[in-house]
Amino acid sequence: MKKIALITGATSGIGRACAQRVAMGGYNLILTGRRQDKLEALKPELEAEGAMVKLLCFDVCDGGAARSAVTSLPDEWHNVDVLINNAGLALGLEKEYEGNPEDWNTMIDTNIKGLLTMTRLIVPHMVERNSGHVINIGSVAGDAAYAGGGVYCATKAAVKTITDGLRIDVAHTCVRVTNIKPGLVETHFSVTRFHGDAERAKNVYKGIRPLTGDDIADVAFYAACAPEHVQIAEVLVLATHQASGTVIDRNSDRTEISASSVVDRSKV
Repeated sequence: MKKIALITGATSGIGRACAQRVAMGGYNLILTGRRQDKLEALKPELEAEGAMVKLLCFDVCDGGAARSAVTSLPDEWHNVDVLINNAGLALGLEKEYEGNPEDWNTMIDTNIKGLLTMTRLIVPHMVERNSGHVINIGSVAGDAAYAGGGVYCATKAAVKTITDGLRIDVAHTCVRVTNIKPGLVETHFSVTRFHGDAERAKNVYKGIRPLTGDDIADVAFYAACAPEHVQIAEVLVLATHQASGTVIDRNSDRTEISASSVVDRSKV
């Protein structure tokens, strides 16, 4: 049987791109998400790449639902080779003293507790087999806070610390642990952050060519394909004109790259 990758938050953005890249790379897939319709829509695309696909519809915030879904898998699907903890979100950009506690709880429950839940469900089997790879999707936001993003930044700082801690905890095994920290990535992320305000979300990427979900998926797949003696512990991935989480040089007149120079990933 092919290797198996489990990807959370697989229905859009980075998660969807990871699913497509990993399927192209010869893996079978377990995909999780909150929308059954979106999971079902993605499945044929991945099967066309030769992948077998299992769909699990649940919210990572619901630990009981996550456990039930994972334990429902047939025995031959329990040996997950790569876990990509991608499910995550940001909500709001208000000052901390004006923020919405419900938004805070959702970010903490998804970005931290959800990641821990999936790690607890999958990694013991990796340790038992002495084989596996956990790839957590963190963020440059975890390196330093920015205005209005304190709670989100704190959740991604927690992802870094949790990732580092897990790497220490499994150092006696052959299980590898990676934290990928994207910068500005153009996905549905900002629309979610601004509660559906697409125009406000669009302004986030104004004057700069941001990363895409495919860019991050390529990095994740590269880490997963490294030789067994190589552990890519952490990768910071930024757009060319982004220097850090808070320093971005915006210029709407800049010509970034010609269309002919864009990589055709189907040929990589």
